[in-house]
Amino acid sequence: MRVLFATSEVFPLIKTGGLADVSGSLPTALQNLGVDIRILVPGYPAVLNQLDDLTHVAMLKNLPVIENAELLMGTILDNDINVLVIKATGLYEREGGPYVDANGQEWLDNPVRFGILSKVAAILSGPHSPIADWQPNIVHCNDWQTGLAPAYMKLVEHSKAKSIISLHNMAFQGCYAPSWLPTLALPSTHFTLEGFEYHGQLSFLKAGIFYADTITTVSPSYAKEIQTPAFGFGLEGLLSKRGNELKGILNGIETDEWNPEFDPHLIKTYSATKLAGKKQVKAALQERLGLHVDANAPLLGVVSRLTHQKGLDMLVPILQQLVNAGCQFALLGSGESSLEHAFRHLAVNNPGKVSVTIGYNEPLSHQIMAGCDMFLMPSRFEPCGLNQLYGLAYGTPPIVNATGGLADSVVDTNIITFKNKTANGFVMSEASSASLLSCIKQALNVFNNDAKAWQQIQKNGMLQNLSWDKSALEYLAEYEKLLGKEFKIKDSLKLAR
Repeated sequence: MRVLFATSEVFPLIKTGGLADVSGSLPTALQNLGVDIRILVPGYPAVLNQLDDLTHVAMLKNLPVIENAELLMGTILDNDINVLVIKATGLYEREGGPYVDANGQEWLDNPVRFGILSKVAAILSGPHSPIADWQPNIVHCNDWQTGLAPAYMKLVEHSKAKSIISLHNMAFQGCYAPSWLPTLALPSTHFTLEGFEYHGQLSFLKAGIFYADTITTVSPSYAKEIQTPAFGFGLEGLLSKRGNELKGILNGIETDEWNPEFDPHLIKTYSATKLAGKKQVKAALQERLGLHVDANAPLLGVVSRLTHQKGLDMLVPILQQLVNAGCQFALLGSGESSLEHAFRHLAVNNPGKVSVTIGYNEPLSHQIMAGCDMFLMPSRFEPCGLNQLYGLAYGTPPIVNATGGLADSVVDTNIITFKNKTANGFVMSEASSASLLSCIKQALNVFNNDAKAWQQIQKNGMLQNLSWDKSALEYLAEYEKLLGKEFKIKDSLKLAR
């Protein structure tokens, strides 16, 4: 089985969010099952600089605007995955991020930049592919940035390959003025409700949802939620119409990267059977962040974008009350200036008790995940979420809102779940400050008064299989369904299936 995995970012080459983590981990897990998979990504400077074995594969011709581009191939050495890179100097080799410039402004030619990414994916799957010895059976697209690929495959390239699109976050849809249609060489006859038109605009994401042969999301609950007005962002009708072809598959985590037993960023490693090391990590984190070194002070952690989606505005009004009750707080993240200011203000007023680091720091994110006692993630919506999974793996019970992947992965602690050993965190009853405070107090009650019960909750999470193995098998099943045949996987994995 040959799969082309088209994405706008992939860890460890380029990352702005969870899509990069999925794009770095899922292809590896699929390759371990025996799938012949190649990742397709734009040639950003970070990608070109890190793939030092890049070789010329082909010239890509008749592309929108730029006419020609070079297709290169290199290898992510950590997992031996082949990466196809679109080298187009004027298009991708710029200072700034994949989507925005150095000042945080969206690139004005993003429709072309990601239209070409989609177009190349379609070309490589069609009869005019410049690669003679490798053609995919499946093109796996991800989010709006590759949403036009299924449309190009069906309407322009007449590809025989099947397409699948994974929806990581419906909030971002890639909507642009219809004047881009001729530039992108898209047939205007399909700029209709039964096509890629969305409220008078060209929608990359709608194109993917409408034309892909099947659709996946990153958790079962999110697959249901996006078929409702509250979470569908205007596309719930189309998603409901395609409900039979919509499948929710919960993300896994990269267990080589996120594992307290082997994590190089920690002063002391630990495991579910040897939890003592976590106390040393907590003390080291408190010292690094200028917090009072106190093993008994409950340390609450956040690693997050500071946005309305993430629900951290619900934490601001109650944090002082929690600090007054003896809690400490450590935050790593950035986002809306009002939230950055509010958390900084709390840090200034609570020296030794509140630490706020604006920005991102990979080692510190690991240390907060391991050193904190509880991880706060009160998102208003969360397609899957990875941080709560990291919290489970690190014995840092998550406190979450009951939405999307958070609802699918965190089991609220109560009498029944504690007895059957499924309790692994604490779940809010609604998205509000009052509910968040109540949920944190429930967790504090166990943490402060029943060390044995707290350890059991930690171990319940740490002993779960959070790897990509199970998820990869579910994706493989979707591929098989598309192709109408079962794929022979390695004998060692048949039992897992």
